[in-house]
Amino acid sequence: MLIALHDNFGSKIYWQARRSMRFNKELKQFAIDFRKKYLNSSDLADGTILPTDWRDEMGNRTAKGGPYLSVHLRRQDFALGRPKDVPTIEEAAVQISEQLKKWNLSMVFVATDATKAEYGKLVMLLSNYKVYQFVPTTTLTDGALAIIDQIICSHAQYFIGTYESTFTYRIQEEREIMGFPEQTTFNRLCGKTCDKPSRW
Repeated sequence: MLIALHDNFGSKIYWQARRSMRFNKELKQFAIDFRKKYLNSSDLADGTILPTDWRDEMGNRTAKGGPYLSVHLRRQDFALGRPKDVPTIEEAAVQISEQLKKWNLSMVFVATDATKAEYGKLVMLLSNYKVYQFVPTTTLTDGALAIIDQIICSHAQYFIGTYESTFTYRIQEEREIMGFPEQTTFNRLCGKTCDKPSRW
């Protein structure tokens, strides 16, 4: 499986392998409950129901997504090592606000490794909107939290990622599988540079 995914990226066998993968049911339920409680989002309403057997997927681009915008804001190592590609918190807030206005949305879900101070600043700068982050009420591993964040991000009406981040790639892949329009999936937060994300 690993060889198929890494040696044949983007090929037919890659997508067959990727489409056959499903999230852990328990972690998926955390995301479902969070979306329902805070984001007015469900698979039925959002058009994101997938068949149990991946081979029955039709490949249509009809997914609407929940009435919220999602963002993967990578900080820490990216902010230090790739400052041209990563915006400041202030720049990120401006870009997020612009897209919220464009899509007439009032809620944003943020997946980030930012510090508490950085996240607090982002929330303050987006005070005209409802800003959400998944905070577990039970003990979960970092890997489990990452998967829940990815699921919630992947179901948004509009997604903005971090340039060349694997975490962002996984969300984009999931949105491709669910059938979101490309223009709502392949978007990035811009730093000093702003090359368009690759589409596949």
